[in-house]
Amino acid sequence: MKALVTNDFPTSKDAETAGEPGWSGTTLLRPGILAFAEAIDPTQLHAHHAVQIIAASSPIVVVDGNGVRRHGTRVIVPTDAPHRIDVGAAHGTAIYLDPEIAAGAAADRRAHLHGWIGSADMLGFDPAHGDLIDQVAAVIDDLLPENGKTETSERHSVVTAALHLLPALVRDGSVRGSDVAHRLGISASRLTRLFTEQVGIPLRPYILWLRLHIATTRVRAGDDLTAAAVAAGFSDSAHLTRACRRTFGLPPSALSGRSHWAVGD
Repeated sequence: MKALVTNDFPTSKDAETAGEPGWSGTTLLRPGILAFAEAIDPTQLHAHHAVQIIAASSPIVVVDGNGVRRHGTRVIVPTDAPHRIDVGAAHGTAIYLDPEIAAGAAADRRAHLHGWIGSADMLGFDPAHGDLIDQVAAVIDDLLPENGKTETSERHSVVTAALHLLPALVRDGSVRGSDVAHRLGISASRLTRLFTEQVGIPLRPYILWLRLHIATTRVRAGDDLTAAAVAAGFSDSAHLTRACRRTFGLPPSALSGRSHWAVGD
């Protein structure tokens, strides 16, 4: 994933918790997708590599890095775009999509083609109805009406083996696609192609999301950030924090402190 240029954004210790995206309620985290449901609070200026889709119960105001204000109940923030939430809402759903999965790329295209507000008006889901998993599924189906689902029953045995092998490799430290391919007796290029086609996300970003998921799970189980980071294959807590902020614009504490998690495939 490409890095963000965020040198002008607040980086002091006080700014780490002040004005962060204040989602509360239910959370769903799986490779390529992070979703929150409940309150949407104002934020400071920030950016993240994931495409963000927000649906709110009342109009919110999102301001971009040039000071342009967007007002509405639906918004798509494209990848790496500096923005802040100026006016939040008492209830809503925020969905982060990796731009390297098909749905994320489709959402990013919509934001660029139709604008942050106009593109989101096309999305047919209501944050007041349905559980979080159903809402995410509705968004994915809207973005990918013809090919949004992968038939796991037809998954290649090498891809299945990679999915079983990766968690242990991630916990052991640095993981490269060529190492995984070598263990499975397949070329790196073929593994990369099969994995992307059948899992829906390239191998390299999948590994990053898996690390973030492991780290979050460990913190929720009681580990401090350093122990959770090492357990997930990060070099230290600072490495984990940078990866989390780069991907979501959030510190790890924003994920680990949540009280209820949805369960999804």
